[in-house]
Amino acid sequence: MATSRLRKVAYSTAVLGAGALAASWLTSELTQPQRVSAAEISGKKLRAKRTLPPRDEQIKSLQTEDEFDVLIIGGGATGAGCALDSVTRGLKTALVEMDDFASGTSSRSTKLIHGGVRYLQKAIFNLDIDQYRMVKEALHERTNMLESAPHLTHPLPIMLPVYTWWQIPYYWVGIKMYDLVAGSKSVKSSYYLSKKDALELFPMLRGDKLCGAIVYYDGQQDDARMCLAIALTATRHGATVANHVKVLKLIHGTGADGKKEVQGARLRDELTGKEWDVKAKCVINATGPFTDSIRKMDNQSVKEICCPSSGVHIVLPGYYSPDQMGLLDPDTSDGRVIFFLPWQRQTIAGTTDRLCEVTHNPKPTEDEIEFILNEVKHYLNPDVEVRRGDVLSAWSGIRPLVSDPNKEDTQSLARNHIVHVSDTKLVTIAGGKWTTYRAMAEHTIDAAIKACNLKPTKPECQTDGLLIEGAHGWTPTMYIRLVQDFGLECEVAQHLSMSYGDRAFAVAKLASLTGKRFPIIGKRIHPEFPYIDAEIRYGVREYACTAVDMIARRLRLAFLNNQAAQEALPVVIDIMAEELKWSEKEKKVQYEKAVQFLAEQMGQMVNRASREKMSINLSKDEMQLYIKRFQMIDKDHKGYVSINDIRRSMKSFGEEVSGEELHEILKEIDTNMNGQVELDEYLQMMSAIKSGAVAYSRFARMAEMQEAAVEKEGLMKKVSVERSGGGV
Repeated sequence: MATSRLRKVAYSTAVLGAGALAASWLTSELTQPQRVSAAEISGKKLRAKRTLPPRDEQIKSLQTEDEFDVLIIGGGATGAGCALDSVTRGLKTALVEMDDFASGTSSRSTKLIHGGVRYLQKAIFNLDIDQYRMVKEALHERTNMLESAPHLTHPLPIMLPVYTWWQIPYYWVGIKMYDLVAGSKSVKSSYYLSKKDALELFPMLRGDKLCGAIVYYDGQQDDARMCLAIALTATRHGATVANHVKVLKLIHGTGADGKKEVQGARLRDELTGKEWDVKAKCVINATGPFTDSIRKMDNQSVKEICCPSSGVHIVLPGYYSPDQMGLLDPDTSDGRVIFFLPWQRQTIAGTTDRLCEVTHNPKPTEDEIEFILNEVKHYLNPDVEVRRGDVLSAWSGIRPLVSDPNKEDTQSLARNHIVHVSDTKLVTIAGGKWTTYRAMAEHTIDAAIKACNLKPTKPECQTDGLLIEGAHGWTPTMYIRLVQDFGLECEVAQHLSMSYGDRAFAVAKLASLTGKRFPIIGKRIHPEFPYIDAEIRYGVREYACTAVDMIARRLRLAFLNNQAAQEALPVVIDIMAEELKWSEKEKKVQYEKAVQFLAEQMGQMVNRASREKMSINLSKDEMQLYIKRFQMIDKDHKGYVSINDIRRSMKSFGEEVSGEELHEILKEIDTNMNGQVELDEYLQMMSAIKSGAVAYSRFARMAEMQEAAVEKEGLMKKVSVERSGGGV
């Protein structure tokens, strides 16, 4: 065995030595210094003066403009990036999105801004120049994102635990090469940790057999808000952008050369149903997984190039990970990579990789959730019991892998993004990843200018180093001014600062008075999260049109805790109704659609199904205890517990709750949705809590407190009788 290990070390050392030489050669061959003038840097830090036009003005612009230079289809990261690149070059630009900005894959990522360690490994070992260039580009874009949106991004250390001693030099050299390729764009230098130091920084980590750990740095972001900020920045610079506007068909005409070409699109406002045509010199298809549906509008017989893959993530409570340290499992049971990262005071884990169908409503599956939980268990110590019930939210994003239509062999999937111009001059950008959105947009607009003979006032790309919405006046300590000037809670002020940047002051001005000594303003929409009423009003100004837009992408509540999102819905809808003049009927429609979204796309349904399929696994004594508690609440012996029973029980031990809270307590246990709790539903819940399939239940806690209240009352009566019988 010792001989075998020595061979592994010798092999690794030889390979790594060759890899180091290769990396050195690649770096010297391909690294070119880029010089940017002081004037250019200064110009990119200037804030665009245009105020955000309301959505109806954006729609009017789409309907009345004679012709745009560029019409972009798709409001994800790539489409928004294309709009910003196009408009900053001086092109008349429009962007339409059939749902909401970042409503697809762009809000469902791992939240990392990274270069790709695995791609670098392949580049060095295989002397693959294309792979190297892809990593080099991504590392440059990583730095650009961290600098252009410092309020929405931050460096994140990621620990790679090592459980075999000979792998320590292997991983250490590999990660150091990652730093080397990044060069001056490196976030922070990687380093080695002993077993003791690794457990001190990540105490949840499994310590037995741990040899040490390597820590490297990448970036982390709030992906949905980043995408929205890019789209808003494009608007500030003069672009016309509109969400909830669908492309029904492409409009073809005859070009100057007499050939058929795309000259615009037929649009429909999904909120009003109104349809109209918009003309454009160039149409860009930036629709991610839906790439082929737009390409077929251009040419029905075109070969499909998109190979969609589902990636599921789950959110666990924050105590599963340290506040500022992520974890990478580079070798899962089936060869996938799993990240385990702190995010917005919770813990995000993922992702999976499975072929899927393209859909607007991707859903997480139970086996994918279980796979992630099982992998997480391998790395956490026994004190951290990984429970199914701790999954606060789960979602699936569709990764748009593509084969390159520019090449004859379209069987192999492109590792990077591809830009394709059809015979009719439809420009398609597909593939790639979140981190390289800006570079993808640059390449796309370059191709569009050439293919459609556009005449930009600034031929070169302007977005490298361009500050986006909220970044201009932001500093890490800006939140202190929010506390001092407005009387906001410190946690709320920090959240506003990190979500809106220097626009947080505009948000704070919309906050209502609390009526308390402190905080003075800012009513929370849910007690467990720092989101306040003003964000709902400001979110409408940021083009939120539905309740789902608000809870999923303006706020990130649906992604962080789907149950909390549902509890906050009534308040969210009431405020949106004031801003958007919704009728009672519309409010009900919005509530039902949001509940359906949470159930299907944020994991509520699969969480409920996981609980319901479990058999009741309670001892005889436990069964008797829970039946006794149930009967204490069901004082009328109806055989079920109603809303009134819950209200009466809560009141008996001094808890006054609103009607909405009562319904929420009922709904979390009312599995057959008949408005009442039967005994078997209560026993099922207690069994699920015992097994860990459910983390906690307010109904279960209420039943426990009801029992304690009854016993206390009985004890008081007993003491009173004994004393009265004792004489004077």
